[in-house]
Amino acid sequence: MIKPLVNLFFPKVCYACHNLLDDNENTICMDCRHDLPVTNFHFDNNDAVKKVLYGRAKIENGTALFRFEKEGIVQQLIHNLKYKEHETIGFFLGNWLGNELKTLDAYKDIDLVIPVPLHKKKLKKRGFNQVTKFGQQIAEALNADYKDDVLVKITNTKSQTNKGRFSRWTNTDELFALKNMENINNKHILLVDDIITTGATLEACINILNKAKNIKISIATMAIA
Repeated sequence: MIKPLVNLFFPKVCYACHNLLDDNENTICMDCRHDLPVTNFHFDNNDAVKKVLYGRAKIENGTALFRFEKEGIVQQLIHNLKYKEHETIGFFLGNWLGNELKTLDAYKDIDLVIPVPLHKKKLKKRGFNQVTKFGQQIAEALNADYKDDVLVKITNTKSQTNKGRFSRWTNTDELFALKNMENINNKHILLVDDIITTGATLEACINILNKAKNIKISIATMAIA
């Protein structure tokens, strides 16, 4: 009797199309799920993520769950995650990708999952890092540790949302620092973020992480633009 009352006053809606969810649906409806532009990069051995960083940063493996399309379903999901505080979306996407990656040999030796960090001022304002739940679920699926106390953002930058591709790539103010370096020596790290566009942010993170000894770095993002 309680569940129907909860659904009456707090109806579950799809975070993509905002239609009501059926009892067997969670986070997004089946119609939207079928319409999501899944990449299958990790299943198809597609090097699209590696190509973004080619000649700038070395990675072992790279994947993105979806293709990011302007005004598409993925943009709606990530917007609801980042600005509407619907962290369940990160949990949902991390669970999805994590369960796929754990079936692949390329990701079975991941030791640590590390999120691209927010500056402490932005973290305080937003209240959470939008990739936390995403990274935690992937770490759980891969039986890896999740560490958000290693990579630190030391420069607060404005949102990249409305910047063009060139201005994002030339933004050199986005600086990071490394803490507790001894915790990542000799590890295979999976660096996670929401979207990869020019790869400038991930490149900056990789350059800092490479100060540790004998590490390998792979990348997993929610989407690729």
